[in-house]
Amino acid sequence: MNLSERLNEDMKQAMRDKAKFKLSTIRMVRSTIKNLEIDLKRDLDDTEVLDILSREIKQRKDALQEFEKAGREDLTSNLKAEIEIISEYLPTQLSEEEIKVLVKQTIQETGASSKADMGKLMSALMPKVKGRADGKVVNQTVQQFLQ
Repeated sequence: MNLSERLNEDMKQAMRDKAKFKLSTIRMVRSTIKNLEIDLKRDLDDTEVLDILSREIKQRKDALQEFEKAGREDLTSNLKAEIEIISEYLPTQLSEEEIKVLVKQTIQETGASSKADMGKLMSALMPKVKGRADGKVVNQTVQQFLQ
């Protein structure tokens, strides 16, 4: 079962369970996926759906930070719940140690030694961690190793 089918099945189950919040979150995500499918005039594969899910989580995390700064606890709880629901569809996230190991391996593969090589290193590293790690965390880890 691919990711789109899983979202459909979970949406149906949320309807049966009368889980309104989960249902609305899944519908928002499916809407974004469907809009892109219409624009591209084809079905999306799992990697493209993963990109959308990652982008949705990133948007919610950014908004969460802003709401926390503004002291809007009523909105932060909803965003945290949405992030939790969407995260169920992402692959298991890498730990910081696993990211460090991947960064070390990629530095050896690419021969990166300074911040000037950061673009080359990131372009080789990001496909390895796609959907499994936050880009900001990866970027910070790379900067630590290239100092």
